[in-house]
Amino acid sequence: MRIVFMGTPEFAVPSLQALIDHDYQVVGVFTQPDRPAGRGNRVIEPPIKQLAGRYAIPVYQFERVRRPEGIEAMQALSPDLIITAAFGQILPQKLLDIPPMGTINVHASLLPKHRGAAPINWSIIEGDIWCGVTTMQTDAGLDTGHMLLRKKRKIRPDETAGELTDRMAQLGAELLIETLKALDQGDIKPIRQRKYRASYQPMLNKQVGKIDFTQSPAQVVNLVRGVNPWPGAFAMLPEGTLKVWQAKVSDCDLPGKPGEVLVSSAKQGLIVRCGDGAIELIEIQAPNAKRMHAKAYLMGKTIEVGTVLNG
Repeated sequence: MRIVFMGTPEFAVPSLQALIDHDYQVVGVFTQPDRPAGRGNRVIEPPIKQLAGRYAIPVYQFERVRRPEGIEAMQALSPDLIITAAFGQILPQKLLDIPPMGTINVHASLLPKHRGAAPINWSIIEGDIWCGVTTMQTDAGLDTGHMLLRKKRKIRPDETAGELTDRMAQLGAELLIETLKALDQGDIKPIRQRKYRASYQPMLNKQVGKIDFTQSPAQVVNLVRGVNPWPGAFAMLPEGTLKVWQAKVSDCDLPGKPGEVLVSSAKQGLIVRCGDGAIELIEIQAPNAKRMHAKAYLMGKTIEVGTVLNG
């Protein structure tokens, strides 16, 4: 069976590695083009390209795989099956029609919930208790194809999106191999998704990380966890951006307006008023400062009580 794998970020790496480790014939890898990243704007290869290179698997990078050159490259590989995992582009029907066995996607949610982009981030932001991975048959819609297998796990109370992504990546790799073996044995009956249960999530951007202190403490903490490591939660101080890497619900009951600093000391920490309670900012990055524990920052710097974040 000739397989073409399509994926880009770290989430996709365990799935490709699992195919290689189980001796599946991966004849080509499609991934996004190299992009500049970091402060130095250095061009970085996608993680999937780096992995494919270690095994001398041919790599194809197209800005738009739906264009003729992308379709032609896929046709030339004559895949029996395409497998996708966080590829980052919607596949056109003309490409989906190429492999006789179809296309299988490894999606990081319990479909039909959290279709679309960044499902792991939105699971945390929305306060879900459960997360999971679904293998599905890809069609021309946005994560609308028939489901094959699903696995779910509880989201840990303090887990960040980065930590949960690592867990779901490994779970997705396991589920992919189980799916391929079950398909080979004829043990899977595809299940149609129920549209009335579907939800769609937008792509993340930097503004998603701006904290709304009118929300409840739990909602704010979930946002901080859900956008860590990217795009990162933040609020505005008079002198610039305050990044918030870790926070927890506080039992402080001092009155104040949303965003108001209630407590600010190296001993008691940094506590901010929210809609119906308060949160403690545990790890922060103040303007022109390094990322550090808030109490450590307040040993040498000051954020005045009464300061209103985003004020």
